Amino acid sequence: MLICLTASHRNASFDLLERLSIGAPAAASRLVTESGVLDGAVVLATCNRFEAYLDIAGDDRDSAVAATVQAVAAASDLAADQVVESVQVLGGKDVVQHLFAVSSGLESVVVGETEISGQVRRSLEDARSKGTTTSDLERLFQEAAHTSRGVKTRTRIGAAGRSLVRLGLELASSRITDWAGARVLLIGTGSYAATTIAALRDRGATTIQVFSPSGRAAWFATKHDLVAAHDLDQAIRTSDVVITCTSTELPVVTASHLADGARRIVIDLGMPRNVDPAAADVDGVELLDLETIGIHAPLAELNAESEARAMVDDAVSRFRAQALEQSTTPALVAFRKHVFDILDDEIDRAKRRSDGDPQAAEQTERALRHLVGVLLHRPSVRARELGRAGRADEFIGALDALYGVRPEPEAELPTPVVPFVDRVLSERETAGRTDEADAS
Repeated sequence: MLICLTASHRNASFDLLERLSIGAPAAASRLVTESGVLDGAVVLATCNRFEAYLDIAGDDRDSAVAATVQAVAAASDLAADQVVESVQVLGGKDVVQHLFAVSSGLESVVVGETEISGQVRRSLEDARSKGTTTSDLERLFQEAAHTSRGVKTRTRIGAAGRSLVRLGLELASSRITDWAGARVLLIGTGSYAATTIAALRDRGATTIQVFSPSGRAAWFATKHDLVAAHDLDQAIRTSDVVITCTSTELPVVTASHLADGARRIVIDLGMPRNVDPAAADVDGVELLDLETIGIHAPLAELNAESEARAMVDDAVSRFRAQALEQSTTPALVAFRKHVFDILDDEIDRAKRRSDGDPQAAEQTERALRHLVGVLLHRPSVRARELGRAGRADEFIGALDALYGVRPEPEAELPTPVVPFVDRVLSERETAGRTDEADAS
C-alpha cells in the first residue's frame, strides 16, 4: 500500500519545511532498514516542500503514519503535533495524482517551474542508493517522470511560470537598473548555482564571483568562466548582489557579514536558509528569501495549466488501469502454472505411449500445446478485463472454486519475480505454435 506524507508551501511554513529538510529524509530511510513498519520510502525534500512516499508493510496505515511522523519529528527537532498539523496524508489514487502533478511543476510556488522534475528524479536515485525503493515505488516514480516529460514537451506550462531563480532576479531588477554593471557574488556550486549563472547572463551580468563553503569554488569558476572567491568577507564587501544557493545546514551569510553600510541586495535561494533572517534588519540590505519570492509568484496562464492538468489526469487514469489489470497477475500466473504442469505430465505420457516413434510424439506434443494455448487465451484476456474493472476478487475466487488454485503468497512470490514467471510460462505456451509455424 502506497501513501504520501506531504508538507509544502501550501500548508506549512517555510521555517517548518526548512527543519524537515535537514533530518527527516534519513529518518524515513531508517524506518525501512531498521523496523518492520515500511517496505520502502522515497523522500523528496526541496526548497518549498517535504514529501515522503511510503510503501507500507501490511495494511495498518494508521500505525505506519504514526511511526513515520514520530521518526520525522524527532529527527527534525519538532513536536509530533507540529508535524501532524502541517502534513497531509494521501492514499490510493491521490498519491499518484499528487506525484504526477508535483513532478510536472503544477504544485510549485511558481507553476511550471523546471527544476522540480530533476529533484523528483534525484530523490528516486537517492532511495535506490540507500536500498529503500520497492517495485511499486519505482513504477510510480518512473511513470511520474514520463508524465512530466510529456507535459513539458506538449504544453506551454513552462512559459506560464518561471523558476524561482528567474523570479528572484526579476524582483531584484526593480533595484538593479543595469545588470552589466552589477557586481554579483554567487555562493554555492551545485546544479541550482549553474541555473542561476545562466539566468544572470541572460540579464546581462558579466562580473560574477563564486564562493563555495565546501572549497569547490576554483573548479566551478573554471568550468563556468567565473572568478573564484576565497575570502567570504572580502567577496561580500565587493558585491552589489549576493545570491546564495548552497546546501549547508547552517546560515553561511550572517548580519555581521553585511554590516559595512553598503546598499546590497541579498537573494537567498537556499533550503535550509543560507542567510540569517537577521540580515533583513541591517541598514542598506534588502533580503529576498524564498518566502518573499513565493508571495510574488505570478498566476499561471490558465489555458496552459488546464491543458497540463488534463494530461496529468489522463496519465493517472492509465496508471490506475494498469495497476488494476496487474492485480490479477499472481492468480493468472498460478492458473497457467497449474495448467502447464498438467500439460507436461500428459506430454510425458504421450511420449511413453508412442512406441519410440519420435514423429508421432512430436505431433502429439504440438497439438496439445496448441490446444492449451487456445484454451488459456480467453481466461487470460478475461483476467485483465476483470482487473481493470476492479473485479479481481471474482477471478481469484473462480479459480479457487473450480480448480483449487490460489495465488502464491506475496512473501513467497515477490513482485519482480512475477513478470519473469509470466514470461517463462508464456514461452511454454507459445512453443507449440512456433514449432507449427516453422514446420509449415
